[in-house]
Amino acid sequence: MTSSDGSYLHRVAAVLDAFRAEDDEVSAAELARRTGLPKSTVHRIVLALIEEGLLERRGQEVRLGLKLFEIGQRVPRQRVLRDAALPYMSDLREATRQTIHLAVLEGSEVVYVEILRSSGGPDMPSRVGGRLPAHATGVGKAIMAFSPPEVVHRILDGGLARVSERTITAPGLFVKELDRIRRDGVAYDREESGHGIVCAAGPVLGRDGEVLGALSASGWSARMRLDRVAPAVHTAALALSRTLGEPGRARMRG
Repeated sequence: MTSSDGSYLHRVAAVLDAFRAEDDEVSAAELARRTGLPKSTVHRIVLALIEEGLLERRGQEVRLGLKLFEIGQRVPRQRVLRDAALPYMSDLREATRQTIHLAVLEGSEVVYVEILRSSGGPDMPSRVGGRLPAHATGVGKAIMAFSPPEVVHRILDGGLARVSERTITAPGLFVKELDRIRRDGVAYDREESGHGIVCAAGPVLGRDGEVLGALSASGWSARMRLDRVAPAVHTAALALSRTLGEPGRARMRG
């Protein structure tokens, strides 16, 4: 692949990445503004993506196409993990009456693979396919606590941005928090990702101890007792880990 090919692919990726979870349709002009690319370049890329079915035209605007969803369903890590987790997520929601998340780590962020929402739960910033800074979430901290040291160091070196008033931003305090999570097997988000939202999360491990993702139960801080929900989350995460560690089950790589 030539350097010009690579540059074009980077621009295409930038256009697709410019779509946000809350977007329905977006204009080419807005995509150009978000990416910083010339409008003429974005216009050509949008037309090519429409032709390939990766974007769909809606009047003067475009939206992500169904073909992207179909491709996403083929990602092995997401498919295997999600399929194995769904029964445990359903049982956990039934037991806790809270919103249940399944997430994986991608760089310094968590990507939500599946969410089972509860009725009456808070309007959370998480969305399926959406991202949040790992250090500000229960699932992210659960994953980081069981990740190799170089993964943790990379995230710490990038800085711990403040997402809410209660986000842990001091590296020393955060490392102590990870030590506690390794001892207890449960991570907590105490309004660190959003005001009024708390959660308990447990790591999901593979056969060789590799951390594959995390499960969590989230709800209103005024209604959800973390000490009561945490054991159920811990049990569900352990059960899912055992299932994924069974001989013959496809292994997943980060």
